[in-house]
Amino acid sequence: MGDTPDTGCETADPHRSDAGMSARDVNAWFVREILPLETALMQFLRRGWRNSNDVEDLCHDVFVHIYEAAKREIPYPAKPFAFAVARNLLIDRIRRENIVSIEAVADMETLGIIVDEPGPDRSAIARQELRRLQTALNRLPDKWRETVVMRKIEGLSRPEIAARLGVAEATVSQYLAQGMIALADLFYNDPADGAGTP
Repeated sequence: MGDTPDTGCETADPHRSDAGMSARDVNAWFVREILPLETALMQFLRRGWRNSNDVEDLCHDVFVHIYEAAKREIPYPAKPFAFAVARNLLIDRIRRENIVSIEAVADMETLGIIVDEPGPDRSAIARQELRRLQTALNRLPDKWRETVVMRKIEGLSRPEIAARLGVAEATVSQYLAQGMIALADLFYNDPADGAGTP
């Protein structure tokens, strides 16, 4: 899993100055340094994960982890950092898969577990979170929102989304990555609802 194609992104970054990096700078860095690694990351994840249907979602999870880290400090060099994030995400997923699934046990009572029904407070919190998510989705540019909804909610593949939108698959990947980043930023950093960064 360690061999990855060279993309030439490891050269010294003359713009590297983490102090005072704006969201625009982080976005530009992400598009310049990380998005070109998508094909190599997808190949890496396919080799490490047995269910190929999960690979696109894994790749986007890697993108979100990288972007969140970059908001704190731009990782340098970018390529080794991106593959380290992908490797760690695979390890975490594999560990979780090795835990016995609740669905694998036919009778919950044999485990001695009381089924935990969500109380009114948890239901209210869940509804509030859904409202925040919908508000954040509504604030995305149309193409990004449509792409995120088609991929993450409707479960369409990138080729299906490309056909619906009449754009190239690479454009769909870009819309999805930018939409997820913007959505996370809106959802977690919206001061209007009292939820900011910790």
